[in-house]
Amino acid sequence: MAHIAEDLRRQVAERADWRCEYCHSSEFVTGGPFHVDHVKPEALGGATEVDNLAYACARCNLHKGQRVRFQDPVSGQSVSLFDPRQHRWLHHFRWSADGMRIIGRTRTGRSTVIALQMNHPLILRARSLWVSCGIHPPRTDRQAQ
Repeated sequence: MAHIAEDLRRQVAERADWRCEYCHSSEFVTGGPFHVDHVKPEALGGATEVDNLAYACARCNLHKGQRVRFQDPVSGQSVSLFDPRQHRWLHHFRWSADGMRIIGRTRTGRSTVIALQMNHPLILRARSLWVSCGIHPPRTDRQAQ
């Protein structure tokens, strides 16, 4: 695993507005530091450069691991996981009406929700608290839905 220089880490975090680029959780409310993820893993030839890095909560990063593909539960096809450098979040995902669940809109979105366990009961409990405090879902996601 490559060491990420502090200035590169800050650049990735600022670009992501200090949110996980997969599940959109805020680093400031999760209680733990976020990771810098190689969208294309180093083991698959991914470079440690800004265009291949994403800011990710520990949950999403650890569940993603070395994966770049996963099976879509509807079509049964193996599809690419969400790539925050190539895809628009709101094209592939939306929030449930209560703001707690991430709903996959596309094969990529559905596959990513499952692969990264984006609606695991523990994160749903945390989101419930965030929603009750009015700090979730992110304002940019609410305005665009």
